[in-house]
Amino acid sequence: MAEQEAKTEEKTESPAANKAPATFRSILGEKVGMTQVFHPKDKQLYDVTIVKAGPCPVLRVKTADGPDGYNAVQLAYGFRKDKNVAKAQLGAFKKAGASAARWVREIRVADTKGVEAGQSVTVESIFKPGDYVDVQGVSKGKGFAGVMKRHNFRGMPASHGASDKQRSPGSLASRRALGRVLPGQRMAGRMGGETFSSMKLEVVKVDPAENLIYVCGSVPGPRGGLVTILETSKAKKFRVDVVRSTIKKDKMGNIITAGKKPTAVKK
Repeated sequence: MAEQEAKTEEKTESPAANKAPATFRSILGEKVGMTQVFHPKDKQLYDVTIVKAGPCPVLRVKTADGPDGYNAVQLAYGFRKDKNVAKAQLGAFKKAGASAARWVREIRVADTKGVEAGQSVTVESIFKPGDYVDVQGVSKGKGFAGVMKRHNFRGMPASHGASDKQRSPGSLASRRALGRVLPGQRMAGRMGGETFSSMKLEVVKVDPAENLIYVCGSVPGPRGGLVTILETSKAKKFRVDVVRSTIKKDKMGNIITAGKKPTAVKK
């Protein structure tokens, strides 16, 4: 019985010991959708995006001292059948002791200390409510769009004899001597389908049992799309609640106490 209990303890301790360090604050996830929740601190109704993040196995760690010449960590997420994966990539999964995944992304980091191949990144170990994160994803494709939808042009006049010119872009500002359109001119074209980052979003709630993270605001991409959650690059990394003073003062700066006359502030 004692040997069986020791084996069960080893099994339960092994996943925790195989987790990536808390200093590595990046994870892959899948966008579930949007909803509304009450913030646990200020009790206000917030629009949040639910992301199913992790667990993400670490496939490979690149270092600046190695042959790659830079620091990066490769993460995997999702499920995929072995028959649908290339043999070279399947060998990389087996080498790291992970099953075949749908997505593999490489994340640049400043330091790879403590991160090793075969470890697992979970959402509850790196993020908590109140943290600020950057969420990166691919925006929805809108197809071919005109200048009014793509660049917010106001359009041409719809009166005084104008015929079918309301949504036209107008002059392309090409010169007579140049005889061509300058690069970067805003025109109609393909809209969406680009990598976009939502910066400094607050983590409202973390559900470790379901691997869910509730992020305040909207994130790019459709439902079921891949998103990368990173620690924000801004200076402010977490929410700081302002503690309001309960001391009331009058216009002269005297402290008001209940049932007593105002007392002058000592200088």
